[in-house]
Amino acid sequence: MMNKKKRWSFKLYPIQFIALGFAATILLGSLLLTLPIVTQSGESTPFIDALFTATSATCVTGLTTLTTSEHWNMGGQFIILSLIEIGGLGFMMMPFIFFALMKKKVGLLTRIILQESLNLDDLSGVIKLMFYILRFAMGFQFAGALLLAIDFVPRYGLVRGLWYALFHSISAFCNAGFDLFGDSLVGFQTDAYVLLVISGLIISGGLGFIVWRDLMNFRKTKKLSLHSKLALTVTLSLLVIGTLVFYASEAGGRSLVNDASPLNRFANMLFMAVTPRTAGYFSVDYGNVSQAGILFTIVLMFIGGTSGSTAGGLKTTTFGVLLVQVISMLKGRVRAEVFHRTIRPSVVSKAFTLFFITLSLCIGVTMLMSVTEILPAFRGIEYLLFETVSAFGTVGLTMGLTPSLSVMGKLLIIGLMYIGRVGVLTVGFSLTMRLMHSKGGQYKLPEESVIIG
Repeated sequence: MMNKKKRWSFKLYPIQFIALGFAATILLGSLLLTLPIVTQSGESTPFIDALFTATSATCVTGLTTLTTSEHWNMGGQFIILSLIEIGGLGFMMMPFIFFALMKKKVGLLTRIILQESLNLDDLSGVIKLMFYILRFAMGFQFAGALLLAIDFVPRYGLVRGLWYALFHSISAFCNAGFDLFGDSLVGFQTDAYVLLVISGLIISGGLGFIVWRDLMNFRKTKKLSLHSKLALTVTLSLLVIGTLVFYASEAGGRSLVNDASPLNRFANMLFMAVTPRTAGYFSVDYGNVSQAGILFTIVLMFIGGTSGSTAGGLKTTTFGVLLVQVISMLKGRVRAEVFHRTIRPSVVSKAFTLFFITLSLCIGVTMLMSVTEILPAFRGIEYLLFETVSAFGTVGLTMGLTPSLSVMGKLLIIGLMYIGRVGVLTVGFSLTMRLMHSKGGQYKLPEESVIIG
Protein backbone atom coordinates (compact mmCIF):
# COMPACT_ATOMS: atom_id res chain seq x y z
CA MET A 1 0.00 0.00 0.00
CA MET A 2 2.80 2.38 0.87
CA ASN A 3 4.53 1.74 -2.46
CA LYS A 4 1.27 2.28 -4.34
CA LYS A 5 0.60 5.53 -2.49
CA LYS A 6 4.10 6.75 -3.20
CA ARG A 7 3.78 5.81 -6.87
CA TRP A 8 0.64 7.89 -7.39
CA SER A 9 1.58 10.85 -5.21
CA PHE A 10 2.05 14.13 -7.04
CA LYS A 11 4.08 16.93 -5.55
CA LEU A 12 4.28 20.50 -6.80
CA TYR A 13 7.45 22.38 -5.98
CA PRO A 14 7.05 26.07 -5.03
CA ILE A 15 8.65 27.23 -8.27
CA GLN A 16 6.20 25.06 -10.26
CA PHE A 17 3.29 26.45 -8.24
CA ILE A 18 4.29 29.98 -9.29
CA ALA A 19 4.47 29.06 -13.00
CA LEU A 20 1.14 27.23 -12.89
CA GLY A 21 -0.46 29.99 -10.82
CA PHE A 22 0.27 32.59 -13.47
CA ALA A 23 -0.96 30.21 -16.18
CA ALA A 24 -4.22 29.57 -14.29
CA THR A 25 -4.76 33.31 -13.81
CA ILE A 26 -4.26 33.89 -17.54
CA LEU A 27 -6.66 31.07 -18.46
CA LEU A 28 -9.38 32.36 -16.12
CA GLY A 29 -8.93 35.89 -17.47
CA SER A 30 -9.13 34.58 -21.04
CA LEU A 31 -12.42 32.80 -20.38
CA LEU A 32 -13.91 35.92 -18.78
CA LEU A 33 -12.82 38.10 -21.70
CA THR A 34 -14.53 35.83 -24.23
CA LEU A 35 -17.92 36.63 -22.69
CA PRO A 36 -20.10 38.87 -24.89
CA ILE A 37 -21.21 40.97 -21.90
CA VAL A 38 -17.72 42.52 -21.55
CA THR A 39 -17.46 43.92 -25.09
CA GLN A 40 -18.81 47.14 -26.56
CA SER A 41 -20.52 45.29 -29.42
CA GLY A 42 -22.10 42.59 -27.25
CA GLU A 43 -20.38 39.88 -29.31
CA SER A 44 -17.99 37.20 -28.08
CA THR A 45 -14.26 37.78 -28.49
CA PRO A 46 -12.23 35.08 -30.32
CA PHE A 47 -10.37 32.99 -27.75
CA ILE A 48 -6.95 33.67 -29.28
CA ASP A 49 -7.47 37.44 -28.88
CA ALA A 50 -8.89 37.02 -25.36
CA LEU A 51 -5.89 34.83 -24.47
CA PHE A 52 -3.51 37.40 -25.94
CA THR A 53 -5.14 40.23 -23.96
CA ALA A 54 -5.27 38.24 -20.70
CA THR A 55 -1.62 37.23 -21.07
CA SER A 56 -0.60 40.78 -21.85
CA ALA A 57 -2.50 42.10 -18.80
CA THR A 58 -1.38 39.41 -16.34
CA CYS A 59 2.20 39.66 -17.58
CA VAL A 60 1.88 43.49 -17.40
CA THR A 61 3.01 43.94 -20.99
CA GLY A 62 0.51 46.13 -22.82
CA LEU A 63 0.65 44.62 -26.31
CA THR A 64 -2.89 44.30 -27.67
CA THR A 65 -4.47 42.91 -30.82
CA LEU A 66 -7.68 44.80 -29.94
CA THR A 67 -8.03 48.46 -28.96
CA THR A 68 -8.88 48.45 -25.26
CA SER A 69 -11.08 51.54 -25.31
CA GLU A 70 -13.02 50.53 -28.44
CA HIS A 71 -13.46 46.76 -27.98
CA TRP A 72 -14.07 46.34 -24.23
CA ASN A 73 -16.79 47.97 -22.18
CA MET A 74 -16.22 49.01 -18.56
CA GLY A 75 -16.71 45.40 -17.41
CA GLY A 76 -14.00 44.17 -19.76
CA GLN A 77 -11.74 47.04 -18.78
CA PHE A 78 -12.24 46.17 -15.10
CA ILE A 79 -11.25 42.54 -15.77
CA ILE A 80 -8.12 43.75 -17.57
CA LEU A 81 -7.31 46.13 -14.71
CA SER A 82 -7.75 43.31 -12.17
CA LEU A 83 -5.39 41.07 -14.16
CA ILE A 84 -2.87 43.92 -14.29
CA GLU A 85 -2.99 44.33 -10.50
CA ILE A 86 -2.70 40.58 -9.90
CA GLY A 87 0.13 40.23 -12.40
CA GLY A 88 1.97 43.33 -11.24
CA LEU A 89 1.98 42.53 -7.53
CA GLY A 90 2.17 38.77 -8.07
CA PHE A 91 -0.74 36.33 -8.00
CA MET A 92 0.34 35.17 -4.50
CA MET A 93 -0.78 38.56 -3.20
CA MET A 94 -4.42 37.40 -3.46
CA PRO A 95 -4.21 34.44 -1.05
CA PHE A 96 -2.02 36.58 1.22
CA ILE A 97 -4.77 39.22 1.40
CA PHE A 98 -7.26 36.44 2.18
CA PHE A 99 -5.11 35.18 5.06
CA ALA A 100 -4.70 38.72 6.36
CA LEU A 101 -8.45 39.51 6.23
CA MET A 102 -9.39 36.19 7.85
CA LYS A 103 -6.60 36.67 10.42
CA LYS A 104 -5.25 33.21 9.70
CA LYS A 105 -1.65 32.18 10.12
CA VAL A 106 0.32 31.82 6.90
CA GLY A 107 1.68 28.28 6.60
CA LEU A 108 5.25 27.29 5.83
CA LEU A 109 4.50 26.21 2.25
CA THR A 110 2.82 29.54 1.49
CA ARG A 111 5.80 31.37 3.00
CA ILE A 112 8.19 29.38 0.78
CA ILE A 113 6.12 30.19 -2.33
CA LEU A 114 6.07 33.87 -1.33
CA GLN A 115 9.85 33.75 -0.91
CA GLU A 116 10.27 32.25 -4.39
CA SER A 117 7.89 34.76 -5.97
CA LEU A 118 9.85 37.69 -4.47
CA ASN A 119 13.30 36.18 -5.28
CA LEU A 120 14.35 36.40 -1.62
CA ASP A 121 17.34 34.51 -0.22
CA ASP A 122 15.61 33.41 2.98
CA LEU A 123 12.22 33.21 4.70
CA SER A 124 12.89 35.77 7.41
CA GLY A 125 10.64 38.80 7.17
CA VAL A 126 8.69 37.58 4.11
CA ILE A 127 5.28 38.26 5.69
CA LYS A 128 6.34 41.69 6.89
CA LEU A 129 7.61 42.46 3.38
CA MET A 130 4.29 41.38 1.84
CA PHE A 131 2.42 43.78 4.13
CA TYR A 132 4.86 46.52 3.13
CA ILE A 133 4.41 45.79 -0.60
CA LEU A 134 0.62 45.92 -0.26
CA ARG A 135 0.61 49.23 1.63
CA PHE A 136 3.27 50.76 -0.61
CA ALA A 137 1.60 49.74 -3.88
CA MET A 138 -1.87 50.88 -2.81
CA GLY A 139 -0.48 54.17 -1.52
CA PHE A 140 1.45 54.95 -4.70
CA GLN A 141 -1.44 53.98 -6.97
CA PHE A 142 -3.92 56.08 -4.96
CA ALA A 143 -1.56 59.09 -5.00
CA GLY A 144 -1.00 58.64 -8.73
CA ALA A 145 -4.74 58.50 -9.37
CA LEU A 146 -5.26 61.74 -7.44
CA LEU A 147 -2.51 63.51 -9.40
CA LEU A 148 -3.89 62.30 -12.74
CA ALA A 149 -7.43 63.24 -11.70
CA ILE A 150 -6.32 66.87 -11.48
CA ASP A 151 -5.83 66.79 -15.26
CA PHE A 152 -8.36 64.13 -16.33
CA VAL A 153 -11.48 65.26 -14.40
CA PRO A 154 -11.64 68.76 -15.97
CA ARG A 155 -10.85 67.20 -19.35
CA TYR A 156 -13.27 64.21 -19.31
CA GLY A 157 -15.78 64.92 -16.56
CA LEU A 158 -16.03 63.55 -13.01
CA VAL A 159 -16.91 59.86 -13.49
CA ARG A 160 -14.93 59.25 -16.66
CA GLY A 161 -12.02 61.35 -15.42
CA LEU A 162 -11.77 59.42 -12.12
CA TRP A 163 -11.97 56.06 -13.93
CA TYR A 164 -9.27 57.12 -16.38
CA ALA A 165 -7.10 58.36 -13.52
CA LEU A 166 -7.44 55.11 -11.55
CA PHE A 167 -6.95 52.87 -14.58
CA HIS A 168 -3.82 54.61 -15.84
CA SER A 169 -2.34 55.00 -12.36
CA ILE A 170 -2.54 51.24 -11.75
CA SER A 171 -1.44 50.44 -15.31
CA ALA A 172 1.58 52.77 -15.05
CA PHE A 173 2.67 51.65 -11.58
CA CYS A 174 2.41 48.00 -12.60
CA ASN A 175 4.35 48.82 -15.78
CA ALA A 176 1.49 47.42 -17.87
CA GLY A 177 1.01 50.10 -20.53
CA PHE A 178 -2.71 49.52 -21.18
CA ASP A 179 -4.54 52.74 -22.04
CA LEU A 180 -8.10 53.91 -22.62
CA PHE A 181 -7.26 56.65 -25.13
CA GLY A 182 -6.68 54.45 -28.19
CA ASP A 183 -3.32 56.02 -29.04
CA SER A 184 -1.56 55.61 -25.67
CA LEU A 185 -0.31 59.07 -24.61
CA VAL A 186 0.29 60.60 -28.05
CA GLY A 187 -2.51 63.05 -27.29
CA PHE A 188 -0.52 64.28 -24.28
CA GLN A 189 2.67 65.20 -26.17
CA THR A 190 2.26 68.80 -25.11
CA ASP A 191 1.12 67.99 -21.56
CA ALA A 192 4.33 67.69 -19.54
CA TYR A 193 2.36 67.29 -16.30
CA VAL A 194 0.69 64.01 -17.32
CA LEU A 195 3.91 62.64 -18.88
CA LEU A 196 5.93 63.39 -15.71
CA VAL A 197 3.28 61.87 -13.40
CA ILE A 198 3.10 58.70 -15.52
CA SER A 199 6.93 58.60 -15.63
CA GLY A 200 7.07 58.82 -11.84
CA LEU A 201 4.61 55.94 -11.47
CA ILE A 202 6.53 53.80 -13.97
CA ILE A 203 9.85 54.40 -12.21
CA SER A 204 8.29 53.76 -8.80
CA GLY A 205 6.84 50.41 -9.84
CA GLY A 206 9.92 49.36 -11.78
CA LEU A 207 12.43 50.23 -9.08
CA GLY A 208 11.44 47.33 -6.84
CA PHE A 209 9.80 47.01 -3.44
CA ILE A 210 13.02 45.94 -1.70
CA VAL A 211 14.80 49.05 -2.99
CA TRP A 212 11.98 51.29 -1.78
CA ARG A 213 12.04 49.62 1.63
CA ASP A 214 15.76 50.32 1.90
CA LEU A 215 15.20 53.94 0.89
CA MET A 216 12.39 54.40 3.41
CA ASN A 217 14.54 52.93 6.19
CA PHE A 218 17.69 54.83 5.22
CA ARG A 219 17.17 57.57 7.82
CA LYS A 220 17.13 54.89 10.50
CA THR A 221 19.75 52.44 9.22
CA LYS A 222 22.04 54.90 7.37
CA LYS A 223 22.88 52.21 4.83
CA LEU A 224 21.65 50.58 1.65
CA SER A 225 22.03 46.98 0.59
CA LEU A 226 24.28 46.13 -2.35
CA HIS A 227 21.17 45.17 -4.31
CA SER A 228 19.64 48.63 -3.80
CA LYS A 229 22.88 50.47 -4.58
CA LEU A 230 23.33 48.57 -7.82
CA ALA A 231 19.66 48.96 -8.83
CA LEU A 232 19.65 52.71 -8.15
CA THR A 233 22.97 53.29 -9.93
CA VAL A 234 21.98 51.39 -13.08
CA THR A 235 18.46 52.87 -13.14
CA LEU A 236 19.65 56.47 -12.78
CA SER A 237 22.43 55.94 -15.33
CA LEU A 238 20.02 54.49 -17.91
CA LEU A 239 17.54 57.34 -17.38
CA VAL A 240 20.20 60.04 -17.81
CA ILE A 241 21.98 58.35 -20.71
CA GLY A 242 18.66 57.44 -22.35
CA THR A 243 17.35 61.01 -22.23
CA LEU A 244 20.60 62.36 -23.70
CA VAL A 245 20.70 59.71 -26.43
CA PHE A 246 17.12 60.44 -27.50
CA TYR A 247 17.79 64.18 -27.43
CA ALA A 248 20.69 63.57 -29.82
CA SER A 249 19.07 60.94 -32.06
CA GLU A 250 15.74 62.77 -32.34
CA ALA A 251 17.18 66.29 -32.65
CA GLY A 252 15.96 67.32 -29.21
CA GLY A 253 12.46 66.12 -29.94
CA ARG A 254 11.79 68.76 -32.60
CA SER A 255 11.05 66.14 -35.26
CA LEU A 256 8.64 64.28 -32.95
CA VAL A 257 6.82 66.94 -30.94
CA ASN A 258 5.38 69.70 -33.07
CA ASP A 259 5.16 73.19 -31.62
CA ALA A 260 6.24 71.96 -28.19
CA SER A 261 7.92 74.09 -25.57
CA PRO A 262 11.39 73.12 -24.29
CA LEU A 263 9.73 71.67 -21.16
CA ASN A 264 7.40 69.49 -23.22
CA ARG A 265 10.23 68.33 -25.47
CA PHE A 266 12.26 67.40 -22.39
CA ALA A 267 9.26 65.55 -20.91
CA ASN A 268 8.87 63.54 -24.13
CA MET A 269 12.58 62.66 -24.35
CA LEU A 270 12.59 61.63 -20.68
CA PHE A 271 9.42 59.61 -21.28
CA MET A 272 11.14 57.82 -24.17
CA ALA A 273 13.91 56.83 -21.75
CA VAL A 274 11.45 55.75 -19.02
CA THR A 275 8.79 53.82 -20.91
CA PRO A 276 11.05 51.11 -22.47
CA ARG A 277 11.79 50.05 -18.89
CA THR A 278 8.81 47.67 -19.39
CA ALA A 279 6.02 50.27 -19.19
CA GLY A 280 4.68 50.29 -22.75
CA TYR A 281 3.15 53.76 -22.87
CA PHE A 282 4.31 55.99 -25.70
CA SER A 283 3.88 59.68 -26.44
CA VAL A 284 5.46 59.54 -29.90
CA ASP A 285 4.85 57.35 -32.95
CA TYR A 286 7.72 54.84 -33.04
CA GLY A 287 7.23 54.60 -36.78
CA ASN A 288 8.79 58.09 -36.96
CA VAL A 289 11.67 57.42 -34.56
CA SER A 290 15.18 57.28 -36.02
CA GLN A 291 17.03 53.98 -36.50
CA ALA A 292 19.42 54.94 -33.69
CA GLY A 293 16.46 55.65 -31.42
CA ILE A 294 14.82 52.32 -32.31
CA LEU A 295 18.03 50.37 -31.61
CA PHE A 296 18.58 52.10 -28.27
CA THR A 297 14.94 51.51 -27.32
CA ILE A 298 15.43 47.78 -27.99
CA VAL A 299 18.46 47.80 -25.67
CA LEU A 300 16.49 49.52 -22.90
CA MET A 301 13.55 47.11 -23.33
CA PHE A 302 15.91 44.14 -23.09
CA ILE A 303 17.44 45.41 -19.84
CA GLY A 304 14.04 46.19 -18.28
CA GLY A 305 13.41 47.10 -14.65
CA THR A 306 14.66 45.91 -11.27
CA SER A 307 14.32 42.44 -9.76
CA GLY A 308 11.50 42.17 -7.25
CA SER A 309 9.44 44.85 -8.98
CA THR A 310 6.47 45.00 -11.35
CA ALA A 311 8.87 45.21 -14.31
CA GLY A 312 10.23 42.55 -16.65
CA GLY A 313 13.28 42.16 -18.86
CA LEU A 314 16.78 40.97 -18.05
CA LYS A 315 16.64 43.30 -14.98
CA THR A 316 18.86 46.23 -14.04
CA THR A 317 20.63 44.32 -11.27
CA THR A 318 21.47 41.44 -13.64
CA PHE A 319 22.83 43.94 -16.16
CA GLY A 320 24.73 45.68 -13.35
CA VAL A 321 26.35 42.42 -12.22
CA LEU A 322 27.46 41.74 -15.80
CA LEU A 323 29.00 45.21 -16.07
CA VAL A 324 30.76 44.85 -12.71
CA GLN A 325 32.23 41.49 -13.73
CA VAL A 326 33.45 42.83 -17.09
CA ILE A 327 34.99 45.94 -15.50
CA SER A 328 36.62 43.83 -12.77
CA MET A 329 38.14 41.50 -15.36
CA LEU A 330 39.48 44.46 -17.38
CA LYS A 331 41.11 45.70 -14.16
CA GLY A 332 42.79 42.32 -13.70
CA ARG A 333 40.59 41.24 -10.79
CA VAL A 334 39.31 37.69 -10.47
CA ARG A 335 36.22 38.60 -8.41
CA ALA A 336 33.36 40.98 -9.25
CA GLU A 337 33.83 43.87 -6.80
CA VAL A 338 31.73 47.01 -6.41
CA PHE A 339 30.87 49.40 -3.55
CA HIS A 340 33.53 47.73 -1.36
CA ARG A 341 31.73 44.39 -1.66
CA THR A 342 32.36 41.18 -3.61
CA ILE A 343 29.44 39.72 -5.54
CA ARG A 344 29.08 35.98 -5.03
CA PRO A 345 30.44 33.89 -7.94
CA SER A 346 27.14 31.98 -8.09
CA VAL A 347 25.27 35.27 -8.69
CA VAL A 348 27.71 36.23 -11.47
CA SER A 349 27.30 32.81 -13.08
CA LYS A 350 23.50 33.10 -12.85
CA ALA A 351 23.61 36.57 -14.46
CA PHE A 352 25.65 35.33 -17.45
CA THR A 353 23.33 32.32 -17.82
CA LEU A 354 20.27 34.59 -17.82
CA PHE A 355 21.86 36.90 -20.38
CA PHE A 356 22.74 34.06 -22.73
CA ILE A 357 19.33 32.36 -22.48
CA THR A 358 17.27 35.55 -22.85
CA LEU A 359 19.34 36.83 -25.77
CA SER A 360 19.12 33.43 -27.51
CA LEU A 361 15.36 33.33 -26.86
CA CYS A 362 14.74 36.76 -28.37
CA ILE A 363 16.90 36.01 -31.42
CA GLY A 364 15.28 32.59 -31.90
CA VAL A 365 11.71 33.93 -31.75
CA THR A 366 12.65 36.79 -34.09
CA MET A 367 13.90 34.23 -36.61
CA LEU A 368 10.68 32.22 -36.31
CA MET A 369 8.55 35.34 -36.74
CA SER A 370 10.50 36.26 -39.87
CA VAL A 371 8.95 33.10 -41.33
CA THR A 372 5.43 33.39 -39.87
CA GLU A 373 4.90 37.15 -40.35
CA ILE A 374 4.79 39.34 -43.45
CA LEU A 375 7.04 42.40 -43.24
CA PRO A 376 5.95 45.69 -44.81
CA ALA A 377 8.03 46.67 -47.83
CA PHE A 378 9.64 49.58 -46.00
CA ARG A 379 10.53 47.64 -42.83
CA GLY A 380 13.51 45.45 -41.95
CA ILE A 381 14.27 42.85 -39.29
CA GLU A 382 14.16 45.57 -36.59
CA TYR A 383 10.36 45.55 -37.07
CA LEU A 384 10.24 41.97 -35.71
CA LEU A 385 13.06 42.33 -33.17
CA PHE A 386 11.33 45.35 -31.64
CA GLU A 387 8.12 43.33 -31.13
CA THR A 388 9.98 40.29 -29.79
CA VAL A 389 12.07 42.16 -27.22
CA SER A 390 9.02 44.21 -26.24
CA ALA A 391 7.10 41.00 -25.49
CA PHE A 392 9.94 39.36 -23.55
CA GLY A 393 10.64 42.53 -21.56
CA THR A 394 6.87 42.84 -20.88
CA VAL A 395 7.14 46.36 -22.30
CA GLY A 396 4.23 46.69 -24.69
CA LEU A 397 5.76 49.04 -27.25
CA THR A 398 5.21 48.19 -30.91
CA MET A 399 6.08 49.60 -34.31
CA GLY A 400 2.62 48.56 -35.56
CA LEU A 401 3.02 44.79 -35.94
CA THR A 402 0.78 43.58 -33.07
CA PRO A 403 -2.69 44.06 -34.66
CA SER A 404 -1.63 42.20 -37.83
CA LEU A 405 0.04 39.21 -36.14
CA SER A 406 -0.78 35.76 -37.51
CA VAL A 407 -2.15 33.07 -35.19
CA MET A 408 1.33 31.55 -34.90
CA GLY A 409 2.81 35.00 -34.29
CA LYS A 410 0.29 35.62 -31.51
CA LEU A 411 1.17 32.29 -29.87
CA LEU A 412 4.88 33.10 -30.03
CA ILE A 413 4.34 36.52 -28.45
CA ILE A 414 2.04 35.00 -25.79
CA GLY A 415 4.78 32.53 -24.86
CA LEU A 416 7.39 35.30 -24.69
CA MET A 417 5.20 37.50 -22.49
CA TYR A 418 4.60 34.58 -20.10
CA ILE A 419 8.29 33.68 -19.89
CA GLY A 420 9.26 37.33 -19.52
CA ARG A 421 6.92 37.89 -16.54
CA VAL A 422 7.28 34.57 -14.73
CA GLY A 423 11.02 34.45 -15.37
CA VAL A 424 13.25 32.37 -17.62
CA LEU A 425 14.75 30.38 -14.77
CA THR A 426 11.39 29.91 -13.05
CA VAL A 427 9.84 28.45 -16.20
CA GLY A 428 12.93 26.38 -16.92
CA PHE A 429 13.25 25.01 -13.38
CA SER A 430 9.51 24.28 -13.19
CA LEU A 431 9.88 22.01 -16.22
CA THR A 432 13.07 20.25 -15.06
CA MET A 433 12.69 20.31 -11.25
CA ARG A 434 11.38 16.75 -10.96
CA LEU A 435 14.11 15.47 -13.28
CA MET A 436 16.77 17.29 -11.25
CA HIS A 437 15.54 15.79 -7.98
CA SER A 438 15.29 12.29 -9.45
CA LYS A 439 18.98 12.23 -10.34
CA GLY A 440 20.01 11.96 -6.72
CA GLY A 441 23.30 13.41 -5.47
CA GLN A 442 25.51 15.79 -7.37
CA TYR A 443 29.02 14.78 -8.39
CA LYS A 444 31.96 17.02 -9.23
CA LEU A 445 33.65 15.94 -12.43
CA PRO A 446 37.37 16.39 -13.20
CA GLU A 447 38.41 19.90 -14.24
CA GLU A 448 40.11 20.76 -17.53
CA SER A 449 41.01 24.06 -19.15
CA VAL A 450 39.58 25.46 -22.40
CA ILE A 451 41.29 28.15 -24.48
CA ILE A 452 38.99 31.17 -24.99
CA GLY A 453 39.35 34.69 -26.41
